[in-house]
Amino acid sequence: MLPAVTIYSDGACDPNPGPGGWAALIEGDGNARTVYGGERQTTNNRMELTAVIEALRALPAPSAVCVSTDSEYLQRGITEWLAKWQQKNWRTQARKPVANRDLWEQLLDAEKRHTVQWLWVRGHNGDARNERVDRLARSAIPN
Repeated sequence: MLPAVTIYSDGACDPNPGPGGWAALIEGDGNARTVYGGERQTTNNRMELTAVIEALRALPAPSAVCVSTDSEYLQRGITEWLAKWQQKNWRTQARKPVANRDLWEQLLDAEKRHTVQWLWVRGHNGDARNERVDRLARSAIPN
């Protein structure tokens, strides 16, 4: 049986596009830790993707993961759109190149060894863990 892990993730950008930060809280086996970082020129969607990629990479062993995100772009992208993009040679329904393809491919690679459930949660709804990663992502934005 795989160890159970919950990842709470968030990305922030101020302004968007502009400097951005990302953060994730990783909880499992009675332990919790955070990973976070920032970039000088990015977008909020790139930061959302990066948070989950880095959290999945930080797991030492294959795990049963629940990712909790307030990003519909991330949640719908991985659960609804990604397979279609791949079938269409990384093109959208409008035949345009998929934005952030490099990160989507990294996410696919990072999740390979895990069983991942993707959960969308409304942002800023008072959930302490989501608020924590929101604050951490904002604090990681480079000056």
